[in-house]
Amino acid sequence: MSTSESSRYVRLRVEMVLEITDPDALSGTALESIAAEYGEPGGELAEERVRAEDAVREDGAEALASLVDPFDLVGEVPGVELTQASWSSEIVDYDPDDPDAWDLDDEDDGEDIEDGEDEDGAGGGAGVPHNG
Repeated sequence: MSTSESSRYVRLRVEMVLEITDPDALSGTALESIAAEYGEPGGELAEERVRAEDAVREDGAEALASLVDPFDLVGEVPGVELTQASWSSEIVDYDPDDPDAWDLDDEDDGEDIEDGEDEDGAGGGAGVPHNG
């Protein structure tokens, strides 16, 4: 891939810490989303649906990850097409009163760079994984 071709691609990193203020509302919304995605219980994807429902009932981070979709973040941005995305959610220890709890200067030093990618994030990626 030439330099002019690779310069068309941008890696946008977004990191957020969210507080789950109503776990029941979060899991309920996630369950509704799963129902809409999988259709009637007992269909072809019944086993997969049950696993997804169990996950969002047990873990707020899973419920959140099932509802957040990177396609929604950039879908209306003119001149941009999402070519690859991945996302995850996890429970973290966080103290909102600690001024050092969010240190943006503490970079990963490339820890998250996937095999085959350089420091600028150029590299492979043919599909768009989805957490649905």
